[in-house]
Amino acid sequence: MKNIIGLAILSIALGCGAAKIDESVGLAKGTNGSGAVANDVEVVHGSEGVSSVISDFSTEKRVGGIISYLASDDLKGRETGSEGIEMAAEYIETIFKSNGVDPYFKSYRDTLSNFEKPAYNLVGYIEGTDEHLKNEFVIIGAHYDHIGSADPVAGDNIANGANDNASGTTAVLEFARYFGKFKNNKRSVIFALFSGEEKGLLGSKHLAKKLKDRNLDLYTMLNFEMVGVPLVGKDYFMYVTGYEESNLADICNTYAQEKLVGFLPTAKEYNLFKRSDNYPFHLEFGVPSQTFCTFDFTNFDHYHKVGDEVAIMDFEHMALLVNKTLPVLEDIINAPVGEIEYK
Repeated sequence: MKNIIGLAILSIALGCGAAKIDESVGLAKGTNGSGAVANDVEVVHGSEGVSSVISDFSTEKRVGGIISYLASDDLKGRETGSEGIEMAAEYIETIFKSNGVDPYFKSYRDTLSNFEKPAYNLVGYIEGTDEHLKNEFVIIGAHYDHIGSADPVAGDNIANGANDNASGTTAVLEFARYFGKFKNNKRSVIFALFSGEEKGLLGSKHLAKKLKDRNLDLYTMLNFEMVGVPLVGKDYFMYVTGYEESNLADICNTYAQEKLVGFLPTAKEYNLFKRSDNYPFHLEFGVPSQTFCTFDFTNFDHYHKVGDEVAIMDFEHMALLVNKTLPVLEDIINAPVGEIEYK
């Protein structure tokens, strides 16, 4: 999340280390790391095929494999325009391709027009199944870049960016895997992984303008940012920025049949609505474009620091977030009439 250095964040204990990278590469190829195709979903089939009843689609092992690669030292903090983020881009392309997600443009790579070095958003696409609704789009996004390096601690200066935002990227890749597997989306879906967020929301600004110039019919843009550790002491699972701007939280909670999304006063205080990749889509399209997050300024003390390591990510929480959110995304994408709107 851009430009929140200096905000009040309480400290938590941290460890060191990361899961094996070769296991995550196996997962990227659609396996469970041992060569066997993973089968992590329980569904109920009704009159329209696969229903919204999803159990354990995502697992700790799967999300752990993905985030452990994206936030590994080999990628050197994924700074925009670097060799490390190029490795991340290749990895994301592999996951898209192996899970039936097509490129939205001629390739998955959307070259940024507002950055001096070669830099790319990764943009995947699954066409909707409904003859009419497929002309409307839902964008599901996260930024996959980070800052590269930070003040050294014990000789380590790599800002791995596990929570910020390999966690959000991991969630989006799991969402893409689900819809790529079942192709049960009536509206068309774009999965956008942005570069240049840490440089000033450059990737999302570029893509939002590009899609607006193409007259894309956007229903809503749903962004995922810093979802690697759970909220503490809240009566909701995650919050959404710009909570009071739209009815998105109410719609999500209705679909989820629980209080999945809540209001975090601190998010309003620091105007987080304008600090992540949802905001350029809000500006360009004027439709509900908001960010889901579980970073609340008290549960993570490593923002833009070398301590943002995989070892302090909660894989169980991340898998649960994916599994809780998937039925909600499915209902949003397949609603006969768009229900999410600004107030």
